[in-house]
Amino acid sequence: MKNLVILGGGYGGLKVLTGLINANLPDDVQIVLVDKNPYHSYKTEFHTIVAGTAADTDVRTAYPTNDRVHYEFGTVRKIDLETKEIYFSDKSKVLPYDYLVLSLGCEDAYHGIEGAEKYTESVQSFSRARKAGVAVGNLKAYGKVSIVGAGLSGIEVAAEIRESRPDLNIRLLDRGGSVLKAFDPKIQAYVADWFIKNDVEVLHHSVVEYVEKDGVCNNGICYVNDVTVWTAGVQPHSIVRALPFEKDRFNKVMTNEFYQVPNNEHIYVIGDNVSSTHSPSGQLAGLQGEQVAAILADVVNGRTPKKPKEIKLRGTLGSLGKSDGFGSMFQQSLTGLVPRLTKSGILWLQKRH
Repeated sequence: MKNLVILGGGYGGLKVLTGLINANLPDDVQIVLVDKNPYHSYKTEFHTIVAGTAADTDVRTAYPTNDRVHYEFGTVRKIDLETKEIYFSDKSKVLPYDYLVLSLGCEDAYHGIEGAEKYTESVQSFSRARKAGVAVGNLKAYGKVSIVGAGLSGIEVAAEIRESRPDLNIRLLDRGGSVLKAFDPKIQAYVADWFIKNDVEVLHHSVVEYVEKDGVCNNGICYVNDVTVWTAGVQPHSIVRALPFEKDRFNKVMTNEFYQVPNNEHIYVIGDNVSSTHSPSGQLAGLQGEQVAAILADVVNGRTPKKPKEIKLRGTLGSLGKSDGFGSMFQQSLTGLVPRLTKSGILWLQKRH
């Protein structure tokens, strides 16, 4: 029996899994999906867990059941490329592989800032988002929350906490001169105005020097706060960073056009861990996962895989609480209720697929 192992059951890993389930694979190929959690979670909704506006069950679904699929739930410790084995934190577990898909997702990047890793909350995993949600939810009236980073995640966290807790003092630290600098100026202005109307303080041109248990020091000024949430950048998973593969300047693995690692063509890399011309997103990982599923189906059946088509993203959507939002779809900038409803509709469809 040959093991086709998928490491990580996020957006990319799940698309690889469902694509292979629907493919006609040889009888001697077993699909193994490895993940920390016994369910698929929607990372784009973790800000609702932080703010306490959604329950765990609202942002997760069960993995599909299929006779061809075996699930292994646990934390991966390392990958041995020579023996083709995966080792877990539970040292009694060892999983051999013949084909391996790396879709482990990303981790926070702290940029060497003292105290950032130790004293901040995160939205990069379900367990850490839960922990952040407990910290925010337990704040007394008029508590202070600082969010470091004004990209998409930081914006959604700040807006969702504001909607959940009107009593809290919320501060957003933005490294640039405008929030959401990757978006159209119309969207930047709309979101900036939303924060003014909803009493969220935004500090532009922020340079965080260090973080303490009860505060953030920025541009020589230390702001006292009760909870600090870190949304100031991500990096590939530590397991992938430790592998001796050629990487780009963002520490992402360089692959060929079939997502295969050169000289290790039985290993495929997608999502936050693979070098790409696109910015990382759940949408990108999912589309890459669909392509890798088709490639693997050809490979294990002894066929020459077809060159994947160029990926074209449909756009990006963000929420400002439950009834407002923003985004770009098919090169059109949208603000207000329509992009918010569209984002909710996409989540509804994902759960039912």
